[in-house]
Amino acid sequence: MCGIVGYIGYREAYPIVIKGLQRLEYRGYDSAGIALYDGTNIKLSKTKGKVSDLKNKLEDEISTSGSLGIGHTRWATHGVPNDVNSHPHYSNSGDLVIIHNGIIENYDALKKELSKRGYTFKSDTDTEVLINLIEDVKKNEDTKLGKAVQIALNQVVGAYAIAVFDKNKPNEIVVARLGSPLAIGIGEDEFFIASDASPFIEYTKNAIYLEDEEMAIIRRNKGVKVRKIKDDALVDPYMQELQLNLEQIEKGGFDHFMLKEIYEQPEAIRDTFRGRLLTNQAIIKMAGVEDNMKKFLAADRIIIVACGTSWHAGLVAEYIFEDLARIPVEVEYASEFRYRNPVITGNDIVIAISQSGETADTLAAIKLAKSKGAFVFGVCNVVGSSIARETNAGAYTHAGPEIGVASTKAFTTQITVLSLMALRLARAKGTITSSEFRHHLIELETIPAKVEEALKSDGYVQTIADIYKHATNFLYLGRGFNFPVALEGALKLKEISYIHAEGYPAAEMKHGPIALIDEQMPVVVIATKKGHYEKVVSNIQEIKSRKGKIIGIVTKGDKSVKELADHVIEVPETLECFSPLLTTIPLQLLSYHIAVMLDKNVDQPRNLAKSVTVE
Repeated sequence: MCGIVGYIGYREAYPIVIKGLQRLEYRGYDSAGIALYDGTNIKLSKTKGKVSDLKNKLEDEISTSGSLGIGHTRWATHGVPNDVNSHPHYSNSGDLVIIHNGIIENYDALKKELSKRGYTFKSDTDTEVLINLIEDVKKNEDTKLGKAVQIALNQVVGAYAIAVFDKNKPNEIVVARLGSPLAIGIGEDEFFIASDASPFIEYTKNAIYLEDEEMAIIRRNKGVKVRKIKDDALVDPYMQELQLNLEQIEKGGFDHFMLKEIYEQPEAIRDTFRGRLLTNQAIIKMAGVEDNMKKFLAADRIIIVACGTSWHAGLVAEYIFEDLARIPVEVEYASEFRYRNPVITGNDIVIAISQSGETADTLAAIKLAKSKGAFVFGVCNVVGSSIARETNAGAYTHAGPEIGVASTKAFTTQITVLSLMALRLARAKGTITSSEFRHHLIELETIPAKVEEALKSDGYVQTIADIYKHATNFLYLGRGFNFPVALEGALKLKEISYIHAEGYPAAEMKHGPIALIDEQMPVVVIATKKGHYEKVVSNIQEIKSRKGKIIGIVTKGDKSVKELADHVIEVPETLECFSPLLTTIPLQLLSYHIAVMLDKNVDQPRNLAKSVTVE
């Protein structure tokens, strides 16, 4: 989950690498480092802390000249966050330098063998083991760096995206990947390396995304040569044009990326159904579904695999698919699914959901499902990502870059895509009438405007946040389609404010959680007019009788809950199946404002990273 960046070309590398690290800091931010090479000397600086700490240290410490550079921002796996364990790492000779995102699982056995051969280690990292393994191969095989990297990686078990250079070869960087993303930006007589395209978007629109078990030798003035790591076969890489633009990865006047992304949701949802939702023609057009309609219609069931917020989106989809299309759905944590020998057949469809398209557990689940003959459909945000390439078919959410670690617009756009799929399948199966279908399309088209209206509650949500910012526990309750929203609301609060919170089905409150309720316990209850409203009101009365503090999320114009709750946040009325797209908005705002008031780092919460590319 670390971020890596590199440059080789005619420009000064330092400003490109340091800016790239700042853009990749969402991937890890407990330590950072940079190595620059001016053709004669390697200048290396690294530190515990954020990229800003590295920048301050670096500019006081060394000259920043040089047209070759690599940098790293870390989410610690092997070794605690400190200066020594930070990347880049030298080989024992000092000739080779490496940055690495991933985990080398057999590092301990390799380290013991290298120690017997006289190698010493300054850090606790698996990465220092890898660079010395490469050096050992290079020395013993008397081979070039690229071949040494290839031979060494064939001895490695684990995941990696690496960039390596040799100070004796100032015009070359070697990169490789397995299980961790790596993009190569192709410019005019210059090349860029990064975990994603954001570090080089202002310099080039052309990029190659390495596939698993591929490596590339990047030579100044000579270009990029891609090979298979296992058999050395030459690969003709696909170069794609990036759709990303610089404005999308800047804050745009907002204090935090998270707030910006919360407010981007109306447009993100519009972008998600643009070209797909044709209300005037009463049509939903999704190529990935249309081209595989027979498989969907013949499916015995749908299995959804995902992690974190994407898993919550999958839970919402379970309700939507079963309600509209009458297809049985199971929702699985990808991290559990991949290890438990699940029963899968060729008549199953697996839908894999991931914002980044690089989530390691979800990728492993996809490979498992495919090995058992299932058809796998991917839902992700990042074009060209591993999940987009690994699945049989899929749909992009078109949410645009999401930089804040706590997902917001990813959640709502995933639900939008899954709603479109469910509606299209319902119409094809005949489980929904033409008039009902048209009514759903018309209502879905109004959702972006209704999200805009829901965002107007921001000021009042701030007031509520100020009242409860020092609470030590929160309870979130919802029923039906909004039970997953309760889970997601609790997750958001935990992620960025570090306040303990739990989400439950409202009816389950009496089966345990009610014991926690007292005058100190804020309880957020999603109580929209549609879907078991009277039952939820009864739950609220039970909380009230035990002096719990009630924050109600209600349909505009509600009166019953308003009489019972301490605070009421209104959202516009919509069909029950689309209500999660609205009820989640005030919960995102509540978590955001509480975290800000507690002076937490909203965009970079402790111990978390945006893209979980290791187990």
